Amino acid sequence: MKVVILAGGYGTRISEESHIKPKPMIEIGEKPILWHIMKSYLFHGYNDFIICLGYKGYYIKEYFAHYFLHESDVTFDFRDGKENIQYHSNNSAEQWKITLVNTGLDTMTGGRVKRIQSYIGNETFMLTYGDGVSNVNIKELVKYHKSHGKTATITTTQPSGKFGAITLTEDNMVGGFFEKPKGDGHWVNAGFFVMEPSVFDYINGDNTVLEKEPLENLALANELVAYKHKNFWQPMDTLRDRNILENLWQSGNAPWKLW
Repeated sequence: MKVVILAGGYGTRISEESHIKPKPMIEIGEKPILWHIMKSYLFHGYNDFIICLGYKGYYIKEYFAHYFLHESDVTFDFRDGKENIQYHSNNSAEQWKITLVNTGLDTMTGGRVKRIQSYIGNETFMLTYGDGVSNVNIKELVKYHKSHGKTATITTTQPSGKFGAITLTEDNMVGGFFEKPKGDGHWVNAGFFVMEPSVFDYINGDNTVLEKEPLENLALANELVAYKHKNFWQPMDTLRDRNILENLWQSGNAPWKLW
């Protein structure tokens, strides 16, 4: 089953770094967050990726064009006046297949998905965003999708609030503090979709926002089912989010690091 990753947005809310590189290439622990997402899927046995490029897409192409070189032990031999390169077997390059597709600079999320339709064919596929990590059980997610027979499954979660909460007594005495409680009780879109190819029928073109008409119409048709994820999920929308992820990685207890 192929994994589609949306990696073409401008990343304006984290412009401190996205003015230099596309948001999915911002690093956590010296590796792009895109790499972390792909490693999560690889852990569950999925290694065939389609990456939707847009803003500074060449940066992602350059990264993977030299990926095997950067991740391997290598010998360069120039002694006969030519460049002879020998890759050694003790390399750590992952066994994955990656198709990079230019999906337009200003194309909306739904339009990007529509543009990779020919690479999917008539197969069930997975889809996620290139700027968030989670410890969602991908195998269980796929199993759940297959069990209900609907067009699409969306992973949902209840994110923590951005601020700590305080409990107050009736006379305004502070009763206690709660660190980052669950938000307002609502479930939000965490990405990590599983979709049938019929989902393309719900997308009109480049200006279609996936999270608007396509998902809304799927819901109205009773063809969209939620998979509730009650564990770790963290998007990287801002520099603050990036620092949270970096601190978790450096602590050695990054919840999404299942490999």
